[in-house]
Amino acid sequence: MSATRFTYLGPEGTFTEAALRTLPEAATRELVPMVSVPAALDAVRCGEAAAALVPIENSVEGGVTATLDELVSGEPLTIYREVLLPIAFALLVRPGTKLSDVKTVTGHPVAQPQVRNWLRAQLPDAVWESAASNADGARLVQEGRFDAAFAGEFAAATYGLEALVTEIHDAENAETRFVLVGRPARPAAPTGADKTSVVIWQRDDRPGALLELLQEFAVRGVNLMLLQSRPTGAGIGNYCFAIDAEGHIGDRRVGEALMGLKRICLEVRFLGSYPRAGVPAPGQDGRPLRPGTSDAEFVEAAEWLARCQDGRG
Repeated sequence: MSATRFTYLGPEGTFTEAALRTLPEAATRELVPMVSVPAALDAVRCGEAAAALVPIENSVEGGVTATLDELVSGEPLTIYREVLLPIAFALLVRPGTKLSDVKTVTGHPVAQPQVRNWLRAQLPDAVWESAASNADGARLVQEGRFDAAFAGEFAAATYGLEALVTEIHDAENAETRFVLVGRPARPAAPTGADKTSVVIWQRDDRPGALLELLQEFAVRGVNLMLLQSRPTGAGIGNYCFAIDAEGHIGDRRVGEALMGLKRICLEVRFLGSYPRAGVPAPGQDGRPLRPGTSDAEFVEAAEWLARCQDGRG
């Protein structure tokens, strides 16, 4: 495996590249753009890269299905880090282009819902066609195939374009979450402010089946941060569920919840436990753990049970 190479959703000038460059470890790596999320992750699977940074969730549109589906169905990989990046778009055009000249626009499909209202108000007659990424849209504008692209303002210089309008976003404080993904390995030690990601498959489809799965988290005080269904490909109505839970697999409450899922689910795929981006540990921000959910309380309960079994309860 190349320990000096990170891949990312390219080409150069994407928000993914901007997010990757915020990681200290990226400064000592060769950063290689790839044409798609599957290509970036496949480079990790085959040993051509140590890790890949890919988008996984957007605060406007939710989960990025291309990434979720790759993590669900491909050869197992592990999430090691996450990055949150504020997102605002610029309308990039060739020099000399006026707003009235823009008849065709492009950008990544996830970008469209974030600029839809602005587009309707400012360019109601413009025709949208999706690109593989926002930076790829900028490249297509450079080549003359579109009049404008929605991308990061930082991409303008790379493709010889101008930012005709900046700070475009329909939703204030829009963010995209990116994850650094590598080959499976032992999770890093808990930080106290972690996230655990898994994918679960139900054993059968019946009333209350999903509730039964979620109760494994609820009864142990584990907060869920994302729950998204994805089709398994086995026919209409067959779904698996991608879950992000607060906490680390090394936390007793999370570990026991995962053991419970393993007992009752057809399959559980562990995607990793990793630090939450920009979140201090409970107690450092006034957010104590819920009573009964600390490791010490789980240990105390186990010791009480042992005493009862020994006749010393």
